Amino acid sequence: MNELQTRIKDYLAYCQDQKRLDAKTLKAYRTDLAQFHAYVPSSSISEMTPDLLEAFIRNLHQTYKPRTVKRKIASLKALFHYFEYRDLIGQNPFNKIQVRFREPVLLPRTIPLHTMELLMSTIYRQASDASTTYQKKRALRDAAVIELLFATGIRISELCFLKEADVCLLDRTILIYGKGSKERKIQIGSDAVAHTLEAYKNAFIAEIQSCGYFFTSQ
Repeated sequence: MNELQTRIKDYLAYCQDQKRLDAKTLKAYRTDLAQFHAYVPSSSISEMTPDLLEAFIRNLHQTYKPRTVKRKIASLKALFHYFEYRDLIGQNPFNKIQVRFREPVLLPRTIPLHTMELLMSTIYRQASDASTTYQKKRALRDAAVIELLFATGIRISELCFLKEADVCLLDRTILIYGKGSKERKIQIGSDAVAHTLEAYKNAFIAEIQSCGYFFTSQ
């Protein structure tokens, strides 16, 4: 067993016995560090240079997805931090390189239509089956919130801060104050959504006028 293998073995024992890492994390470390050992031409940890690490990282990028590369680099960084902590190396070669890369941006998933329909039917059923006025009003408020979110694409934060004056049900428009205090007006094109908002406002008019916000937590 050469020096690098020995030091990696010691590090993994340290992770298990002192850092108390779980078995899954230890397995990932073991795999990542074994891959690094197989790649490098030298077994001496004193010969691990920034150029060698950069070459290894380039090789990772050619083989794996960014998220996997990020994990493997983190494993390697932790190993060299251990070497530095134990005074096994004079200088950490990671201090001489910059590791930056962009992960691909994943678009948010859309909610399936059948899920939306099930959600709305459940809310309206709760409103119709409510045994008390309190339950009926809360279900109606839930319906108004969800209908408006789905119909307009308004942000939740924007919805929460809608004032009574911002929602004009007469011409079916909503005035939104977005990021940077930018204003935009959204048209409510659905009769069903407009009717739900009207029913909600009629049920909560006292609470709305008391707090000044269209959607009240009272």
